[in-house]
Amino acid sequence: MAAALRPRLRRSPEKRLPLSGVDSAWTMTSPVVSPAETVPTAAERAAAGKALRDRVPRSSHSAWVAPPDRQDPLRTIAQTIGGRVEQLVPMRYARMAESPFAFYRGAADVMAGDLAQTPITGLHVQACGDAHCLNFGAFATPERRLIFDVNDFDETLPGPWEWDLKRLAASLVLAARSIKLKDGNANIAVIAAVRAYRLKLLELAAKTALETWYSRIDAADGLPEWEPDDRRRRRQIVESANAHSMQAAVAKITVLGITGRRFVEEPPLLYHPAGDHDGGFDMGRVLESYAHSLGPEVRVLLARYRLVDHAVKVVGVGSIGTRCSVALMQADGDDSLILQIKQASASALERHAGPSSVQNHGERVVLGQRLMQSASDVLLGWGSSGDYDFYVRQYKDKKGSIDIAALDGFGLRDYARMCGWALATAHARTGDAAMIAGYLGKADTFDKALVRFAALYADQVEQDYASFRAATEAGKMPVA
Repeated sequence: MAAALRPRLRRSPEKRLPLSGVDSAWTMTSPVVSPAETVPTAAERAAAGKALRDRVPRSSHSAWVAPPDRQDPLRTIAQTIGGRVEQLVPMRYARMAESPFAFYRGAADVMAGDLAQTPITGLHVQACGDAHCLNFGAFATPERRLIFDVNDFDETLPGPWEWDLKRLAASLVLAARSIKLKDGNANIAVIAAVRAYRLKLLELAAKTALETWYSRIDAADGLPEWEPDDRRRRRQIVESANAHSMQAAVAKITVLGITGRRFVEEPPLLYHPAGDHDGGFDMGRVLESYAHSLGPEVRVLLARYRLVDHAVKVVGVGSIGTRCSVALMQADGDDSLILQIKQASASALERHAGPSSVQNHGERVVLGQRLMQSASDVLLGWGSSGDYDFYVRQYKDKKGSIDIAALDGFGLRDYARMCGWALATAHARTGDAAMIAGYLGKADTFDKALVRFAALYADQVEQDYASFRAATEAGKMPVA
């Protein structure tokens, strides 16, 4: 059945996926209904979601076979380096070459093209676009409470909810394989994530829109349904977040000298650019435009600080080669703030889900983050300089993550459950939880389908990785 569905549901890169009830900026066409109209109930929307199973059976999501016209993944990866800092590209390739899981993290564009060939229900959310399992974690809200949520939005764009969940599922299999867990452990982790996603949506479907918007996962207190092992895993993430305070970051990557506090030199990961310009952008111009993106009350806060130093800071896997810097701001000698400035380019989803409704890709990232997260950094904003867009946030302000390499099968299962829970909460903020929950249902049919898809797609990633390694070893894609 799944194979029969694919030709009907496949879309070429030139075609765009239709949105359901909202445009790409998530603006309702009209909040007003005429006296003759009625607003559908949650039960009616759930029934409509259930009816979608006739067109797109839940079991159809289990299939993955690379289509004959699939673009060479190495060509896709090569296309993503356009506009990046040329001398950093070999470092990006080197990190991707470390393992199939690392390759997967740097190849969001490859999977976006593949997901566009899979069955979709037509129900849309603000999608993360790169919801692999390492893009979740704990961070502090403006009220200084630690919550667990999605924490990477470079690829965010409105799109099918299935795409995020499938990327999460496949990442769990690759993570399990990277730490030498058995296939059974990988399957259990996928089941845990997808089941948590499905049950959370069923729960949120019964809540009001405001209750859904206010929903959050408290990383410290957690939820009463969580088991003792879950609480232990949360405690590890909380301890990681507490260790990554702004004060700790200042102490680690800056030094106080005769001319004041400056970033330390740790090339090639942290270094000062030559002159006032770095890779074609001006830091002063970025920060000036960034200030205009903030609310007036936050601009008052930012005005307390002045720029005293800035440096290039290489981060992540997929982000390497984009223009990423840190800015050291001070209100006085004992009051330092580090801002992270990251270049934002077109989303990996854009060729398949349609272009962003906003011109500045930094604004796209910030808008997506504010829509998906239950709370966001008070200093989150965007700016531009020349041809480049950027988003800005505090650097490592109480951000915690899990060490995947230290997990056993039970640990990966617990962590997968947390990720599924967080993704469902994020999707419910902009999507129709009742319709998606109605489609998923109370049975585990969809859960089992994604176990098979995740394993098949992980196999595909390993094949692509082998081709990538061969290209790096032959010097076709040079590594640093």
